[in-house]
Amino acid sequence: MLSEDRLLAAKQRMLDQHLRARGITDERVLSAMERVPREEFVPAPLQPHAYDDRALPVEFGQTISQPYTVAYMAQAARLQGHERVLEIGTGTGYGAAVLSQLAGEVHTIERWPDLCDSATQRLERLAFRNVVTKLGDGSLGWREQAPFEVIIATAAAEQIPIAFRDQLSDGGRLIIPIGAPGKGQTMFRCTMRNGRLDEERLGLFSFVPLVCQIPNPQKPFDGSAIEPV
Repeated sequence: MLSEDRLLAAKQRMLDQHLRARGITDERVLSAMERVPREEFVPAPLQPHAYDDRALPVEFGQTISQPYTVAYMAQAARLQGHERVLEIGTGTGYGAAVLSQLAGEVHTIERWPDLCDSATQRLERLAFRNVVTKLGDGSLGWREQAPFEVIIATAAAEQIPIAFRDQLSDGGRLIIPIGAPGKGQTMFRCTMRNGRLDEERLGLFSFVPLVCQIPNPQKPFDGSAIEPV
């Protein structure tokens, strides 16, 4: 674990070099990224790399997105502070924690039971009290809590799930990467207007695929796959 001074220096480097310098200009997003302790959301062996500008591996072949991607999607959502947000893919809970600083309520769905449990406990321990977690198939959304002003998918789909269209409020924004697995995806911001989605292309990214079933538990992640820097 890095010392507090080195963590603060790494966080400042993230803010200045990885976010501001690359076009993250929303001060609310930058403030949220500053407030959330990313080192609490990565496996212990990877905490020295928490503020690196790259995705990091976590359990079950999943990843925690690089800080720039988290900030980019939050900025693209154009949150004002009152919105009800649905996040698809809780992971370790980091994205939900950032969104919790920007919205009124965050509802987040995770398909891996162990990840869902650990993220729930972590968010509770760190007092992110406006986040609600659920174990389930994210491609189905969260019908009981709909509609949402914003839906953010942290995994790539080959097409927009029907549930996302149905659960988005009028004027709401869907931020989602679209594309085939392993080939890179295009990030879209889709705005619901009078029953139809207006689509904007936001750039190329790479995400794990959106999978539509709850899997069986696998071997826990031990951090051995991370490359040294």
